[in-house]
Amino acid sequence: MRRTIRFSLLAACLACAISTLVGAQSPRMPAERLAQLASKPTPKMAAGVPDLNGTWDHLGGIEFVQPRQLDGGSVCIRGCAPAAGQTRPAPAAAARPAATPAPAVGTAFPKYKPELLAKVTDLDTHQVENDTVLKCQAPGVPRIVPPHKIIQNARELVFLYDDVSGGFFRVVPLDRPHRKDIGGSYLGDSIGRWEGDTLVVETVNFNEETWLTDNGAFHTKNLKVIERLRRVGDTVQYQAVAEDPAVLAEPWTLRPQTLWVSDHEIEEPARCEDRDLDHVVDGTHHTNPR
Repeated sequence: MRRTIRFSLLAACLACAISTLVGAQSPRMPAERLAQLASKPTPKMAAGVPDLNGTWDHLGGIEFVQPRQLDGGSVCIRGCAPAAGQTRPAPAAAARPAATPAPAVGTAFPKYKPELLAKVTDLDTHQVENDTVLKCQAPGVPRIVPPHKIIQNARELVFLYDDVSGGFFRVVPLDRPHRKDIGGSYLGDSIGRWEGDTLVVETVNFNEETWLTDNGAFHTKNLKVIERLRRVGDTVQYQAVAEDPAVLAEPWTLRPQTLWVSDHEIEEPARCEDRDLDHVVDGTHHTNPR
């Protein structure tokens, strides 16, 4: 029995991503090129703060889709047999959430309280049934990764996203506190402030439908995420920290990312549909490099 999940209709929302993934992974920006972009003068707004307006590239958001197509044009999402000449890597879930040496700055997966590790593992094992991203919902924060486009004025910023499950936006006002008149949501309620040349975005008021990242990384409605964006030349340094003391043993500091300015405008994403989720063959989990 082939252990696969086929999203022949959900593939509509993956079409743009798969067109760049099938055959080969997009190369990362060379470090020397990033250094050249960072060495350029940093544009400023009239108020003297950095100008974050622009389209920003960072190769994020679609790594869990394996870069290979099956017969009939379906996309292999989970339990895929290795392509010709490839060796299947050991399942990443086997190393999660066991403790591993952490990088100097940031980690790939949050550290949960010991009594909650079984829940993380269960959600991870049944990701297709539980992951709302695969049902065309917003990924949540910080899982949605840095914005693909930023629109900025003196009062607010708008973050635009071209994500695997659709197009999303976040409005980040600079002139008000958090709202008290709305319920929890997938992307929460964000407010921003400037600390010198760094934009600090604080987001709260989430629902409990999203994950912090892939592989069962659940959170509660009391999640708080702090993101920092600092423009350096034609790059933006991005860092995020997720705090949820009810489930996390410590705040989760994500690995920092560097974005670079792009002259390619984002486009309206293809429609995301999940009608083929009923065709799941079994619960074998996909390997996940993210």
